[in-house]
Amino acid sequence: MREVEVDQQDTDQVYFQNLQKLEQCIKPIHEAKGIPNEYYTKTEYFDLEKEILFNKGWFAVGFVKDLPQPGSVRPVNYFKNPLLLIRSIQDKKIRVLQNVCRHRGMTLIKDPKVLKGAIRCPYHSWCYKQTGEVVATPHIGGPGYNYHSDINKSELSLIEVRSHIWRDVIFVNPDGRAKPFEEVHKPLLERWSSFDQPMHSDMSDSSFELGVKTNWKLAVENYLESYHLPWIHPGLNSYSKLEDHENIVKYGHYSGQISNKYIPRYSTGKQFQNFKNLSSEWDSKGEYIVLFPNLILGVQKDHVFNLIIEPIGCDQIKEHVEIYYSDSSMLSDEYQQTRLENSKLWRTVFEEDIFVVEGMQQGRYAEGFDGGRFSPVMDEPTHVFHDWYARKMLKVKSYF
Repeated sequence: MREVEVDQQDTDQVYFQNLQKLEQCIKPIHEAKGIPNEYYTKTEYFDLEKEILFNKGWFAVGFVKDLPQPGSVRPVNYFKNPLLLIRSIQDKKIRVLQNVCRHRGMTLIKDPKVLKGAIRCPYHSWCYKQTGEVVATPHIGGPGYNYHSDINKSELSLIEVRSHIWRDVIFVNPDGRAKPFEEVHKPLLERWSSFDQPMHSDMSDSSFELGVKTNWKLAVENYLESYHLPWIHPGLNSYSKLEDHENIVKYGHYSGQISNKYIPRYSTGKQFQNFKNLSSEWDSKGEYIVLFPNLILGVQKDHVFNLIIEPIGCDQIKEHVEIYYSDSSMLSDEYQQTRLENSKLWRTVFEEDIFVVEGMQQGRYAEGFDGGRFSPVMDEPTHVFHDWYARKMLKVKSYF
């Protein structure tokens, strides 16, 4: 078989042309085009996103509720980077560590569990405190010798990844160089300051996961707009209509939707307790926002939800959904059927979106599709995301 030679100059030219296409995203909305096809379908762009959007910034990797007691550990893997979420028995603090032994790079923990003692490598049995310090290096100096003068244990702690917790979500900044989380996301933290309250979730009926064959960006884009409600969510649109929504637009930070007709109705006749000290504007309002890059959020007066998008490949994601309530009494058996009904409602909404985002993914393989157009009225929240994405990828100054 004849070998096909790849001309590096041609490859560079294609890449440059794609950058030029990406520049179309940061034009005014009535002139802008969407993110080019290649950024949804090609592995090389997925890898670029890892380095530019995720590793250099803050992104969501897990939930505090999954670490309910000291010793709780949960392995996660984002962009093939093995991480370990842990609440240590030593100081009860939640940390994110690399899930990798400092000896030969063996992964340490395979499944979520509660550790009673050290983190032990299954390969050569090196052991670490749950705070990361190495405490045992058996036979490192030969059989029966657990020390060696050339091995400095103080340099062999598990590598800790910079992390932050907000609204029960654990965020990481792998390269450790991003501005503080509170500074980067100050606009949304201030917008939702009234919801800085304890949140309570029952893992048995308020958690679910969905596997979807799409690019992570399409899940973001779909959530940002209400344009599709009448056709994709007829049940939701029957009581929270398209005309009851308005856009949330914060260029450079976040975007989404306001529903001005949030009226909780449960067949059980029970109502969840409202969060405390909310202003009257929340009597019939819900807000639905994406905190870029991968956290979907919803807040209403009586419950909130977090949805973490886990990018698995350029055309595959997993959605991790958690629903929270204002008071621990809402987790009692008395409210179980109401919680189940509420969880089923949101699951139905997110499941109704699957064929849409999978269909858009298939559409991104169409030769000649130029990224599409934006409705200046209906699609501005989506344009906010495309603008943010393009500026980050092109390293062009964003709106701050």
